[in-house]
Amino acid sequence: MKRKIGFWNEIQGDADNITCPKDEAPVSSPKKSLVQVYFPKRGMNLSYYNDRFDLQVGDTVYVDGKLEGLRGRVTAVNYSFKIKLSDYKRVIAVADTHISGELRMAGSHLVSFDPQTIPYEKIITWFKAPDKEDDVYVSGSDDHSFRLDDLSGMKVTSAIAERGHDYYTENRVVYLCIDRGHGRGIVEGTSPYEIEFDYGGGEIKNLTCSCYCGYPCKHTFAAMLQLRETLKLLEEKDGFDWNEGGYAAAISQGAFFSFAVDGKTTGSFVFR
Repeated sequence: MKRKIGFWNEIQGDADNITCPKDEAPVSSPKKSLVQVYFPKRGMNLSYYNDRFDLQVGDTVYVDGKLEGLRGRVTAVNYSFKIKLSDYKRVIAVADTHISGELRMAGSHLVSFDPQTIPYEKIITWFKAPDKEDDVYVSGSDDHSFRLDDLSGMKVTSAIAERGHDYYTENRVVYLCIDRGHGRGIVEGTSPYEIEFDYGGGEIKNLTCSCYCGYPCKHTFAAMLQLRETLKLLEEKDGFDWNEGGYAAAISQGAFFSFAVDGKTTGSFVFR
């Protein structure tokens, strides 16, 4: 039986026959505030000055200073304050956790066939701070390829395969997307690692990971295990016939509810 989740900001029409509106993320003006931000990795709750965003309790943010690059969550917002600016660091970015669209269940992940529902550019903001203007990346690739149904072609060591399988079973592959044959993914390890690859005809090429290993790593092995499982489930349960010109994105249920739902005080979602 197909199971779907429709998620949007406001229910409209008959609850038994709901069309999900494709509204844009709400646009709001910046509001100066003093905010409390909790950093799970450090177990710390600190105050920051904000003059760039209209922040709400539950927002995922990034700050400058010693905790730059660490993900935090706003726990309190104060609009009545007087501070000495030099005493406070600032909020420099906020994650876009607004979701509008339909998601289908596929094992441990939720899947969308709409490029606007859970695009990579949105989801990556949930896991890492935006790149700085002076950040420069380079990459290279050989002609090595392997079949997705036979991961021995990745030529990973048994130790890496075992650790990658652990990452897979622990649902650390939090996001996968294939858009017209080009794939991207996010794997949570010591930090969030970004995966890229090309996929077509059951074959994987140009597989890379931002952990910068000079060999196939546990993050890429975990991502391939999750990709294989997800595509198989979509084919079996939803009749999904993959083709190189198509689009599909998957996000782990844990990541979806942690960022798009947890801490929110408005919005609706409907199971059907």
